[in-house]
Amino acid sequence: MRKTSLVFVGAAFGAALTMVATQSFLVGSGADAKTVAKPDVYRLLNLFGDAFEQVRSHYVERPNDGKLVQTAINGMLADLEDSYFIDAQALARNDACSGPRCATALGTIGVAYTIQDGLPTVVTPIDDTPAAKAGIMTGDIIARVDDEQMQGLTYQQFGAKLAGEVGSTVKLTIARLGRDKPLEISVVRDNATRRSVRARGEGGDIGYIRIIQFNESTADQLKKAVDDIAAQIPSEKLKGYVIDLRNNPGGTLDGAIAAADGFLDDGEIVSIRHRSSDKVERLRAKAGDLANGKPIVVLINGGSAAKAEIVAGALKDNHRGTVVGTRSFGEGWDSTTVPLGPGKGALRLATGHYITPSGRLIQSNGIVPDVEAPQDVPDALKVKAAAKTKDKDQPALQSYIPPDPNADKALTAAYALLRKNVADAHAR
Repeated sequence: MRKTSLVFVGAAFGAALTMVATQSFLVGSGADAKTVAKPDVYRLLNLFGDAFEQVRSHYVERPNDGKLVQTAINGMLADLEDSYFIDAQALARNDACSGPRCATALGTIGVAYTIQDGLPTVVTPIDDTPAAKAGIMTGDIIARVDDEQMQGLTYQQFGAKLAGEVGSTVKLTIARLGRDKPLEISVVRDNATRRSVRARGEGGDIGYIRIIQFNESTADQLKKAVDDIAAQIPSEKLKGYVIDLRNNPGGTLDGAIAAADGFLDDGEIVSIRHRSSDKVERLRAKAGDLANGKPIVVLINGGSAAKAEIVAGALKDNHRGTVVGTRSFGEGWDSTTVPLGPGKGALRLATGHYITPSGRLIQSNGIVPDVEAPQDVPDALKVKAAAKTKDKDQPALQSYIPPDPNADKALTAAYALLRKNVADAHAR
């Protein structure tokens, strides 16, 4: 009850703090930024101060001032997409633990997630991780971790609950669309995979490249994948490439830009539109095509999110590849970490929208394939394969991929397209 009361207080303070924090972030951040906040913002700040003092003076138990302010900040950010507070300790851990040297420090379950309506919601499990092996699906709501309620936690706080010693077990209570009762799934934590790309030759005439997630090694691994395929299939027999981005949760922007650039000779990859209408960043491809102009088919599904959607959108809108599958997740925020000062933590704020070269907003819309290829989902898994979307007018997301490649309708369609296109070209 006490915790709930403090959370309610934080939410009540949120409206005032939202305006104050947003205004503070804009001050000094651009040439046209204002140096003085508006009077109504000061009045809202005074309201917060009055409420804070009333809680400190009259709440039934003496609250911890630091936790009270942190709860208020979290309440402020709760209604803002992809934005959360990082406390000083968590920020220090992040700064101290970055890159491959931390791969063995903590285990995790390997799931990409977002916070929707105060609940941790799975974007996609990552290939070859405990989450994928345990059957966690896009759209799953993780209601409890080790019987502890997760509602109301920030992105950072929830992530800390999933982490633990390698080999330790975590129990997840999951709410899944179509299920009357929650699922109890136990997952053994393991080191997060840093593998970005897998590749193989297919049928002696097609190169299959699976990009699991984007990181600092994506560009090098992608080049090696193309080289390995070239060593297996002579150029005159190679009909093209399948780039599989299904259930790819994203990763680093640099890795995604490098991947798109690898198959584009020119053209815009993505633009980032910020709050100020005249502030638009445009990222363009440089000359050089790893595929040497060979046809490309891109596979996406409901688990393709964020940076994966940038790559799919860039190849589609530049008419470099045909997109096959089902609509992607629709997560298109560009985020910035804003330090609050030494020992005070930081804010993670959504500060821009990703826009495809044709002007399509990725957030909530996703990427719509050129060729729809939904999977035939087994009856026992049908409720697992569909994920509810925020927009009720949008169809449910599908992230199911058959374990047997021969039953994979999207993959089969991709192969058929590449072989048909080459056959048609020869006929002409």
